[in-house]
Amino acid sequence: MDDPSLDFNTPGREIAVAAEALYLANLMIVPGIAFVALLVLWFRERERAPDLARNHLRQTLAASLWAGALLVIANAAIILAGGYDSPHTWIIVILYFTTCHSTLIFCGAIGLAKALAGKPFRFPLIGPTA
Repeated sequence: MDDPSLDFNTPGREIAVAAEALYLANLMIVPGIAFVALLVLWFRERERAPDLARNHLRQTLAASLWAGALLVIANAAIILAGGYDSPHTWIIVILYFTTCHSTLIFCGAIGLAKALAGKPFRFPLIGPTA
C-alpha cells in the first residue's frame, strides 16, 4: 500500500536522516561524539543543503543545545538540593529522565520518521520556526 504523500526521492532526505540519527545517537548511545558529528554536518551542509535537510539540521542542532541546557539545569538542581550524596538527587534524576530526556528522545524518533518520509519537522516548544 503506497502512500502518495511520501516522497523518498526528496532532495536532502539523506542529510535529514543523518541529522536526526546523530541527534538520537547523541541522546542515547555516544553523547558528545554524536553532537560533534552533528556540528560538523551542520557546518558542512547548512549553506548548500536543500530545504528539507536544512530544516532537520536546524531542528536537531537546536534540540541538542536545549538537551544540553536541560542537563546543566538538572545538575545545578542536584547541587543546590544538597549535592550528589543527598537523597534528593534521585528525585531530580528520575524527574529529569522521565520528563525531559524521554520527551527529547520521543520527539527525535518522530523527527527521524519524518526525515525518512522526506517531510519537514519542527520540535514542539523548543524547535526554531522556519
